[in-house]
Order: sequence, then structure tokens, then C-alpha cells
Amino acid sequence: MTANADKATALLASPAEAAQAAEGMLREAYDFVPPEEAEQIVALGGDGFLLQTLHEMLARGRVCPVFGMNRGTVGFLMNEWRIDGLRERLNRARAFTVAPLRMEAETVAGELISHPAINEVSLLRETRQTAWIEISVSGRVVLPELICDGVLVATPAGSTAYNLSAQGPILPLGSNLVALTPISPFRPRRWRGALIPDELTILLRVLDPEKRPVSAVADQLEVRDVASVRVCVERALALTLLFDAEHALDERITMEQFAV
Repeated sequence: MTANADKATALLASPAEAAQAAEGMLREAYDFVPPEEAEQIVALGGDGFLLQTLHEMLARGRVCPVFGMNRGTVGFLMNEWRIDGLRERLNRARAFTVAPLRMEAETVAGELISHPAINEVSLLRETRQTAWIEISVSGRVVLPELICDGVLVATPAGSTAYNLSAQGPILPLGSNLVALTPISPFRPRRWRGALIPDELTILLRVLDPEKRPVSAVADQLEVRDVASVRVCVERALALTLLFDAEHALDERITMEQFAV
């Protein structure tokens, strides 16, 4: 039988032992198509593997819904692993659209690098020297000098990841906001970040980038020695995640605000 009566389904798994074992069990129980023929994908692994799968789809220019099952560590963006009832779970799954960020980084050498980010774009100091960063929103300088270990811009889907570890706010899906969160800020001491409407563009300019070098990271891609980074939401690259109806992403994000 197929994994879904209506849609051709592909199966992908991370190299981790638990994911490989789960893949073997599912392939014995269900029929799957090659990824290039799929209308939806079942991904086995952790959050990192799910992000990798989504980025690979964006790179190929062929995007389809993804139903992740946790065979990793945290698995916040994943559904519970079960071998039984896959057809029914896919048929009942709730779909959530996630609009990624677009990072446009310019290096000190003048190289321009553009890359999407589903969770966050972060700037991080490369040496023992603190980073000095100027922040502008849609052409207006809102913070002339942030002295810090770094700063990040997070989507609602990514707000429970690195952003939360940096004491940033959790953003409900559909809030039409991004979180702008400092990482270990030294000056100004009382600034703890901001919520920015997601139609606006954020420009992060590195002050004195040669003495105080900074890297930019878009999910899993790192760019060294950046001079400036422009971040905006790119709705044209919207992605779809599938979740079990009883444990969907919006409910997880809401309940994360009450976790202790």
C-alpha cells in the first residue's frame, strides 16, 4: 500500500542509527516513491535533518509538504515516531506554512552571499573581541551601537530554538513578527531585543569588522568576516510542514511559553 491514498510519498532518513532503523521498518510496511516524484515527504531524524531536507528542496526549486517523525534528540519540529497508521496520520495531518528569512550578507572582501533561513539568521563574534553592530530597520538606524557577542533574527517557527536560548521571546505562528534578539549584550545593558513586523527589512552593519570580525549564520550556512547583513522575510519561498492534528506546531509553540 502507499503511505497516502491521494499523494505520492517519499521517505528520507538521517544517517543516525535510529533513523536508519526506522526507515527500514517503514519501507517494509509501506510503498514510497523517489523524492523527485513525491507530492509529500516523510522525514526521519531530528530538527537539524528536517531543516536540511527543507533547504535541499529550496535549492532544487521543488517544494512539497514534509511530515517529520522524531528519530533525533529534541525533535521540536517533528511528530512522534510510530510505524503504525502512517496513511491515516498523513490524511489527518494539519498543514502549517512557514515563510523563511532571506539573508543577504556582504563580506569585508566585497563578496555577496544570499541564503534562506527557516529558523534564524545570527551574527556571532569570531574572536575574543566583542562585536560592535549598528541596527537599522527599513532604512532607519534604531540602535547606533550594540556591543555584544552577537545578535539574531528569528522566525516564529525558529523562536523556540537559538532565540529562546538567548532569552528571546516565543512568537506564535501567524503573529507576522520576527524576533530581533541580542546575544550576551554588554551595551546597552537594558536592551533585550525587539519585535519587528515581518514586512520590514533589518540591516545589521558590523562596526570595525577587521578588528572585531563577525560571522553570519543562516540556519546551517556560515559566512565568515561579514561587513553587513540584510534580513527580510521571503514569502515567495513558503514551506509547508505537516503535523498530527492532536499535537500541532501552533499548540507546541503556545505551550512552550509555560515550560519550566
